[in-house]
Amino acid sequence: MNNNDVLIVGAGPTGLTLAIDLGKRGVRCTIIEQKERPAFLPKMERINARTMEIYRRMGLAQNIRGAGLRSDCPMDVYIILALNEPPLLHLSYPSVTQAQAKTRATNDGTLPLEPYQLISQYTLEPLLKSIVETIPAVTVRFGCEFLSLQQDADGVTARVRTAGGGTQDIRAAYLVGCDGGTSAVRRELGIALSGEGNLLALRQALFRCDELFDRLPIGEASRLGPGRGRHYHVADDKATFLIMQDSTKHWTLHSMVDSDEDMKAAFERTVGVPVKYEMLSCAPWRQNLLLADRYGKGRVFLAGDAVHLVIPTGGLGMNSGVGDAIDLSWKLAAALAGWGGPQLLKSYEIERRQIGDRNVGASRYATLGRRKWRGMWRPNIRDDSAAGAETRHQLSAVADVEQRKSNEMIGAELGYRYVDSPVICNVPGGPEHLFRDYRPTTWPGARLPHVWLDDGTPMQDRIPDGYAILRLGGSRADASGLKRAIRAHGAPVTVLDVPDPIARDIYGSDLILVRPDLHVVWRGNVAPENPAEVAAVATGHSSARD
Repeated sequence: MNNNDVLIVGAGPTGLTLAIDLGKRGVRCTIIEQKERPAFLPKMERINARTMEIYRRMGLAQNIRGAGLRSDCPMDVYIILALNEPPLLHLSYPSVTQAQAKTRATNDGTLPLEPYQLISQYTLEPLLKSIVETIPAVTVRFGCEFLSLQQDADGVTARVRTAGGGTQDIRAAYLVGCDGGTSAVRRELGIALSGEGNLLALRQALFRCDELFDRLPIGEASRLGPGRGRHYHVADDKATFLIMQDSTKHWTLHSMVDSDEDMKAAFERTVGVPVKYEMLSCAPWRQNLLLADRYGKGRVFLAGDAVHLVIPTGGLGMNSGVGDAIDLSWKLAAALAGWGGPQLLKSYEIERRQIGDRNVGASRYATLGRRKWRGMWRPNIRDDSAAGAETRHQLSAVADVEQRKSNEMIGAELGYRYVDSPVICNVPGGPEHLFRDYRPTTWPGARLPHVWLDDGTPMQDRIPDGYAILRLGGSRADASGLKRAIRAHGAPVTVLDVPDPIARDIYGSDLILVRPDLHVVWRGNVAPENPAEVAAVATGHSSARD
């Protein structure tokens, strides 16, 4: 029986991110995965801005950008009849290079430090696996299937089936189920999913077509056909949807058809001209909007698709899972190090389930928008007639409003805020939760906005791991009492003097306490009246709601 601090079940992006972050913190953990190796399946294809900020803080952003889509490719979205015909609608979105240039030229807190990155899951998973395998504290075991668990006051014992077919018990202080929508760990805990299931049945096929990207027109795209982009939605009655993958050689097609052979015909209709291609995989899938009733029980926690299943509209699935992993990682490390109080791990479900619920809602909002414009389709859409032209015009006009809901989710990405958390010094009220608009704020519970400092470095890069007390704008407020109070619990804490006026202007307070995931715990213009209580809340030794 192996002894670990943490056993992670499932080596998708959520589980691998959790293992890397725990391992970098020196936490001994084992990650197991039933598959023999990462699968060549395009389950996700975009890392959003907040997740890229997280990966930057982990030191992984450049690795991911190097493996993903090259930075000059535009992220444009098209509504089409076929790729060889003029598009009905063209929504322009910047390449990574363009987005980085805009970020570098903007310093009002409204933009993320890192823009998005298009990378397919079949590229991301092997990359994360290769990284975690270099971390001495982490043991990686593929071909190892979780079977059951038992927990007691001191830890969890998991029964697994090994690669050789035998069974083995693995002992850990904590177990985290990152094993997907059909999570065996969740079933073992008896936790149900609630919401809307089986909303729509489609097929997803992965094609290799080396020539297609290069044949897309550049410049006069509206006259010749859609240009290079990321998504191509076909205006038909089968919800057909073509996605460019990170290699520009692979393409994913979704459509409501009856067979795998029908997917080949759908691909040919979508492309519109003869091309050489190969269909590498094809499988049915169903759209769901589901949220787990609980995010764990006792010493067992759940993260990623095991607790939230969203429709890909808005791109919040995998990205929500990485958010789960980072929220849980530092809290597990704190509990294992002895300085994390009892409220710290309890706060994981309180914080992340509300975000899961909010992101399920955002996905529903985007999906309803897409259904609305698709509902404008009529059989005469291709007719060379006044009626056909009117159908095309009406569908395009509605899509120009409604399709944006799927592609513009910056509020959901950056603006999420933990409300009524026991480890945040909660203040009643707060900014409205918006899906599509982001308004920078340091309201307790919010992510610290990105700001460029006078020397050209970003604030996020200045903040070390652990808690940080930011003393802004040349303030002389006394932070020593709060620093001592946090250190009294054994937690790492740094006082960081930032005289740059821009940071004080955007953050709006002289003192800000942030935790390891860069969410704001407390803020004020003078030292807190009771620094011991603020420290107790921040480290989980006292509930802010008490």
